Amino acid sequence: MEKKFETNAIRTQLERTKNLEHSVPMYMTSSFVFEDAEDMRASFAEEKERNIYSRYSNPNSSEFIEKVCQMEGAENGFAFASGMAAVFSTLAALLDSGDHVLSARSIFGSTHSLFTNFFPKWNIDHTYFKIDDLDSIEALITPKTKIIYAESPTNPGVDVLDLEALGKIAKKHNLILVIDNCFASPYLQQPIKFGADLVIHSGTKLMDGQGRVLAGITVGSNELIDKVYRFSRITGPALSPFNAWVLSKSLETLAVRVDRHCENALKLAEFLEGHEKVNWVKYPFLKSHPKYEIAKKQMKAGGCVVAFEVKGGVEAGQKFFDSIKMLSLSANLGDARSIVTHPASTTHSKLSVEERAETGVTDGMVRVSVGLEHIDDIIADISQALA
Repeated sequence: MEKKFETNAIRTQLERTKNLEHSVPMYMTSSFVFEDAEDMRASFAEEKERNIYSRYSNPNSSEFIEKVCQMEGAENGFAFASGMAAVFSTLAALLDSGDHVLSARSIFGSTHSLFTNFFPKWNIDHTYFKIDDLDSIEALITPKTKIIYAESPTNPGVDVLDLEALGKIAKKHNLILVIDNCFASPYLQQPIKFGADLVIHSGTKLMDGQGRVLAGITVGSNELIDKVYRFSRITGPALSPFNAWVLSKSLETLAVRVDRHCENALKLAEFLEGHEKVNWVKYPFLKSHPKYEIAKKQMKAGGCVVAFEVKGGVEAGQKFFDSIKMLSLSANLGDARSIVTHPASTTHSKLSVEERAETGVTDGMVRVSVGLEHIDDIIADISQALA
């Protein structure tokens, strides 16, 4: 009988050892031993599947990967030391000198830096498309284009892209569609269903959910993940066994946590939408969101992030952040504790003023990662800071 998401998240685990433990142990080892010379030779020749070295694989990482693959509907995956390690390693494994990436304009600041500061050194080019103009994408595809890359919802503006439309374009032109699904989590959205070839997550965010570890993961087809694996086992961005163990345990509560995140976030968005000190509010499941219908089609709920703009520009924004009492001032998100971030001076500070404007990041924008505290207390703190 096919099990539900929540059950798989809890009951997918390694085989028990002779100790018959109920909770999976940590395999804090750098390497693994062999039975004899032939076992060692065959293992390195990849004639058998087994753990050799934790830079390649580890039981805890394998369990974490298996859970995320089940959640996303993927064949295989590889786990990384951080979300950006996943982004870089995935793209670097698939791209050759002379290749071209077609990316959504609204992406995480560090991903933007990869495209603009580092990939050009290896003769890898990119072009940005506007997230609200998918009809223009095909005109931007060149003979050298290999990958379409996007986030949905986007960071930090929580814009929503039509994943099905992107999937059809990628398939039509035989391109690899890579989707950063971090803001949604696999509980709310599975991009592979809509045509994505690879899905990337920063496990640091909702997957962990308590601000404890750094992690990343990429899942997708066996063919593409094999390329990512072979690049990564040589370059060494692997996830540590301890962090993999923490994440696998965290996934057991992903559904129940994200349900509460979304419930709180929608209530906060509705409160802010009618506030006299706020210019605008963006949240995928607000009816005022320009892509509300698409969000409803491809997401189970709206996620934990709410974006809004404080009236009064930079000065009003600074006053708001300085007046926050309970919420944390941090650049992280997806934590049990609510966090407020000023993208223009933090996560997207490396972008020029013009580049920030193109991604919708204004000086007065506030990104709220809505946590699991009581919603009345979250609203009370933001309300007094806006006063």
